[in-house]
Amino acid sequence: MTHPPPSGGRPGGPPPTPTRKRDAKATRDRLVRAALELFTSQGYHGTTTPVLAERAGVAEGTIYRHFTSKEQLLNEIYRAGVRLFTTALRETAPGLPCRERLESIAKGWRDIAARNPPVVRLVFVTELRGLLDARSRDALKELREEIEKVIASGKGAGQVRAGSVEVWADVWLELIRLVLQRVADKDWAPDHSAPQLVIDSAWVAIATAGASVAPSPPPSPSATSPPGPAAGG
Repeated sequence: MTHPPPSGGRPGGPPPTPTRKRDAKATRDRLVRAALELFTSQGYHGTTTPVLAERAGVAEGTIYRHFTSKEQLLNEIYRAGVRLFTTALRETAPGLPCRERLESIAKGWRDIAARNPPVVRLVFVTELRGLLDARSRDALKELREEIEKVIASGKGAGQVRAGSVEVWADVWLELIRLVLQRVADKDWAPDHSAPQLVIDSAWVAIATAGASVAPSPPPSPSATSPPGPAAGG
């Protein structure tokens, strides 16, 4: 007569303890960080599993306890990176006019580039299309569709040029990708004038003639105050 294995454990083994679960998560996190750094510096094909294991400080066989393959590891960190940008996009105020919403999105992404350069390189710079699985392609499609929705709303309000929303999304994303890459590479500081110049240019490239002009700043108090009494009067 056979007996069922203890609940939560492997057959014949004890159930996992909280400490073992924490250790497993810490090991997985080290693998993810090492893979992100190596895939975006040495390339996916240039990163062997022995090199990855050495960077993470684990045995090579440990990789396969957490991921079925190097490609699965790539796709998991890719999806996590895409979700980071999608979340930042969705956290911008949906009621803003198109220009302000796109600027808010671009600045949020720029700040991610400053904090986490490897994620930007993985999602926007490194060429991975042939390695992405269906779930990763869906995640990227979802991010792009969110941008297209914002641009479509601007087109409906007469702020974005006539023409294909998909084309204008390509134009806007390509210019914003330049900002993200330069900030990630430390060529531009996030608060430097260059990122703002490119963000403004990305809007001008897709906006109608009237909407491409920046709003005039409010007049200063001195300009609206009535003149004082003339001296010596």
